[in-house]
Amino acid sequence: MLRLHDVHKAYGRRPVLRGVSLDVPRGCLLGIVGANGAGKSTLLRILAGQAAGDSGTVQCRGRIGYCPQNTVLHPAFTVAEHVRSFQAAYRLEGCARVWELLEELGFDESPRSRMHTLSGGTRQKLNLALGLMHDPEVLLLDEPYQGFDWETYLRFWDIAQGLRERGRAVVVVSHLVYDRERLDVLHRLQDGVLAVDHSSAAGRVV
Repeated sequence: MLRLHDVHKAYGRRPVLRGVSLDVPRGCLLGIVGANGAGKSTLLRILAGQAAGDSGTVQCRGRIGYCPQNTVLHPAFTVAEHVRSFQAAYRLEGCARVWELLEELGFDESPRSRMHTLSGGTRQKLNLALGLMHDPEVLLLDEPYQGFDWETYLRFWDIAQGLRERGRAVVVVSHLVYDRERLDVLHRLQDGVLAVDHSSAAGRVV
């Protein structure tokens, strides 16, 4: 579903990615872990098509859903206004899926609530649901559970496992991975190089 081959990226004279390659098949839940500043968000933006590598290739089959680390929410907009905006952007006839996701995440705010009144974790729930509401085949999630309480964190993994079972390719990027056994494979990004973390308890290696 998603293939990255020999991608390099530098900012000025500072190399961030040094020949990164990655294959994510259908029905795979893949984690990428690395320290802050390791280049994880840069890698994800390249996978999402929001940034270009200096060299290398990216191939994707299917619609992409992208949940960035920093929410793309306007503080003056209501929940419902965000949903309608993304519905128009995705050209969806209906938006039942986003309300289903919000219910699964335990979102209990009113559709009329404005962003500036919501906690960081509550905003992150909406941020995640908006990134998944068009039912994409490939999901790129950057620190998707930051700000979540423990119950919501577990609900997130239930959603991720459900997507995997439906044949979606799911990439979760984080600086920490607590539940390695939930992943099919875990990669570690360090010094601009991506490699399988063989210490992971994850099942199969891609």
